[in-house]
Amino acid sequence: MTFGQRYWLVALLFCAVAGRAQIAGRLPHLGYVYPAGGQVGTTFRVAIGGQFLNDSSALHVTGEGISGKVAEHIAPISQQQLGLVNRRIYEVQRVRWAEAAKRTPDPLPELTEPLPDHPLVRGIEQKTLPELEELRAILNDPRKQPNSQIGETVLVDVTIDRNAPTGDRELRLVTAGGLTNPLCFQVGLATEVTETELIGRLGVTTPTVDLPALFNGQILPGDVDRFRFRARKGDQLVARAQARQLMPYLADAVPGWFQATLALYDATGAELAFADDYYFDPDPVLLYRIPADGEYEVEVRDSIYRGRDDFVYRITVGEHPFITAIYPLGAPEGVAKAAWIGGWNLPTKDVQLDTKAGGEAVRSIAVRRAGMLSNAVPYAVDHLPETTEVEPSSERKPQVVTLPRIINGCIVQPGDVDCYQFEGQAGTEVVAAVAARKLRSSLDSVLRLTDSAGKQLAWNDDYKDDEQGLLTHHADSYLRAKLPTTGSYIISIADSQQSGSQSHGYRLRIGPPQPDFALRLIPASISFGAGGVAPARIHVLRKDGFTGAVELALKDAPQGFTLTGGRIPSGRDSVRVTIGASSEPPREPVCLQLEGHAKVGERSIARPVVPAEDMMQAFAYRHLVPATECVALVTDGRRRVPALPRKDPGAITIPAGGTRRVVYPVGPVPRLNELRLLLSEPPKGLTMSGPVTVPGGFALDLKAQAETPAIGYQDNLIVEVFFDLEVGKTNDGKPRTRGISIGVLPAIPFEIVAK
Repeated sequence: MTFGQRYWLVALLFCAVAGRAQIAGRLPHLGYVYPAGGQVGTTFRVAIGGQFLNDSSALHVTGEGISGKVAEHIAPISQQQLGLVNRRIYEVQRVRWAEAAKRTPDPLPELTEPLPDHPLVRGIEQKTLPELEELRAILNDPRKQPNSQIGETVLVDVTIDRNAPTGDRELRLVTAGGLTNPLCFQVGLATEVTETELIGRLGVTTPTVDLPALFNGQILPGDVDRFRFRARKGDQLVARAQARQLMPYLADAVPGWFQATLALYDATGAELAFADDYYFDPDPVLLYRIPADGEYEVEVRDSIYRGRDDFVYRITVGEHPFITAIYPLGAPEGVAKAAWIGGWNLPTKDVQLDTKAGGEAVRSIAVRRAGMLSNAVPYAVDHLPETTEVEPSSERKPQVVTLPRIINGCIVQPGDVDCYQFEGQAGTEVVAAVAARKLRSSLDSVLRLTDSAGKQLAWNDDYKDDEQGLLTHHADSYLRAKLPTTGSYIISIADSQQSGSQSHGYRLRIGPPQPDFALRLIPASISFGAGGVAPARIHVLRKDGFTGAVELALKDAPQGFTLTGGRIPSGRDSVRVTIGASSEPPREPVCLQLEGHAKVGERSIARPVVPAEDMMQAFAYRHLVPATECVALVTDGRRRVPALPRKDPGAITIPAGGTRRVVYPVGPVPRLNELRLLLSEPPKGLTMSGPVTVPGGFALDLKAQAETPAIGYQDNLIVEVFFDLEVGKTNDGKPRTRGISIGVLPAIPFEIVAK
C-alpha cells in the first residue's frame, strides 16, 4: 500500500469524527420530479422531491440538449416549526382583521424563534386574509400524510435546447451523498400547460388553450384537476395520460402506482367519455370524435381520490397519431419486412420494420403526422425461421409447421383457437413460448400441447418473466415438455378470456430449448470516491434451462475503472460485485457498460448487462425495472475507503467447518481498533472476525459452518468499513453512537471446499 493510501485510511477517521462520511443506509433518493418534462426551446423550474438531498449541486440528464442549475434545497417543515408558523398566521390575521375593521392594529409580536426558510412561509407578514387562510389549509391538510421519502424538495431551473432530441430521458441529482436514482423526464414539441399547485403559487387558474397541448399536474388528496381547451367538430381527439410511465412503482401504496383516470366534458358539464386504463396499461387513453365546435375539459384524478406529491402526470391532448395495433409483431433479422398498423390519425397503414443485424432483440417504431409523433410500439427481431398464420388453423385442420419456427398470428375473433401441427421424436424436448403481452399485445394467451389422439400433455396460462420489469400480469404462456413417442403433435393457442381483436397478435416460438440469459445491474446509479470501490448486484435471468456460469466484464470502460468478483457461478441467480473507480475523478458523471459471456453448448454468447432499479410495489412485490444507462459519480475520495489490495488476489477457498485468513498488506494502520469491519449480506453460515494486526498490515478471519454453506458453494464476500460516531449520551451517561459507513473493500470471490 502506498503512503497516500495509508494517509487516506488515517484521514478517514478524522472525516468520520467530523460527520462528513455516509451514515449507513442514508443514500440520496428521488421520488418525483414536477413537471416531469418540458417543451424544446424553453426554460422552466422543476421541483424534485426525495430524501437526503441536502447539498444537491448539479443536475444530470441522459442525452444531449438539457442543462439545469440547482436553485434551492427545501427541507420539510417539522411539527415544531408548523406550530410556530400557525401561531404567526394567527398573529398576522389579527392585524388584517383590524385593518379590515378600520382599526389601528397592534404591532406584530417579535418572533422568539425564526420561522422555517420555506417558500410557502416567506413573506407571511405581507399576505392577505384569503392567502393566509389558503396557507393554513395547505399546511394543516389532514388528508396529506407525512412521507419522509418525498419530504425534501430541490428546485432546479431547467433549460431544454431548441434542437434537443425528443423522447424519454433519465434525470438524476448530484448530491453530497452521491448520485440519486433516475427518474423519467420527457422532452416534447407540444405547448405545455402546468397546473398551478407548485410551491408558493396559490389560487391561479389554468387558461383555455388551443390544441395540441400537454398538461402537467400533481394530484394531492381529493384533487380533481381540469384543463379547458378548444376543439372543432370532427377532430379525432386523442387524450393520453402518462402517470405510471413516469413512476412505475410506489412501495407504500396499493395497487403500487398512481391510478389515473381521464374524463372528457363539454361546455355544459356533460361527460362525453371516460377511461381508467388502456387495455392492460394502467395509464388511460381516451379516443373520441368531437361532435361540435366549442370548449371542452379533460379531467384527471386518482381512481379512488388518493393523492400526494409523487402523483405526477402528463396528459397529451390533440389529434396526435396513436397506434392501437401492429401486425406482425416482429420479423427475422436481416429480412425486409413491412407491418400493418392500426389506430387513430395515422399517416399510413404500412410501416417498414428495422431488422438490420446487430440491433436489439426488441425494437420499437413510431410514426409522425403534422409534426406530432405517435406512441412507440415494440416489435421483436429474431434469428429463427418464421411463418405467418394461415386461417383457418383449427383443431380439425391445424396448420402444419416444421421446427424450429416462430409463427406470427392473431386471435382476431373472440373464441378463436389457432392450432399448429409438427412432427416430433420420442424423448426430445419441445418448448412453446408466446411473445404477446411483452410486445404490448392485448392477448392473454393460453397454450396446450396434445398428441395426435387429442390427449393433453402440457398446458400453461401465465408464466412469470423477470425480464419484463414493468409487467405485473405476466400473460404470456410458456411450456416445456418431453415428447413420449415419435409422431404428430399439436400446439394450440387461444385467449384465456375468450377475447379477440386485431390488437391480439402474437409470436409463437416452437422448437427445442434455446438456452440463453439476460443480465441486470442493480443499482443504475453508482457513487464512490476516487480510487475506491462500490458494491452492486448483478442478476442473471436464465431462459430455456440455461444453468451455466456467466463471466462478467466492463466494456469500453473509462481508464482506471475495474470490476472485482465478476463471475456468476452455475446455478446462481445473482452475485454482488464491486466496481473500482479511477484514482483521478472525472469532472462529470460517466456511463459504465458491462457485458456477460457464457458457453451454451459449443457456442459462446455475449449479452449486455442492463442497468436497472430494484423497485418495490405495494409493500410486497419487487421488480427489476430497466434503466437507460448506468451512471457513475466519482468524488475526490477523501471520505471513502480506497481499494485495498489483498495479499493473495483472486478467488479463495474456505474449508467447510474451518477458517481462512485474508491478509491486507497495507502497512501499519494507526487506530485500527476504532474501525468496524463487517460482512455485508453474507450467506447463511459464514462469519468473519477481525481486523487483527499482522506484520505488514491487517487480517480478517473467515469461518464457515460445517453444513452451511454446502461444499461447492461459490459467491463473493463484501466487507463494509464503519466508524462509530459519538452523537450524544444515553440516560446512564454512556456514549450513544451512530454507525458511519466509509466504504467497502473489493469483493472476495470464494468457494466452500471439503476440510
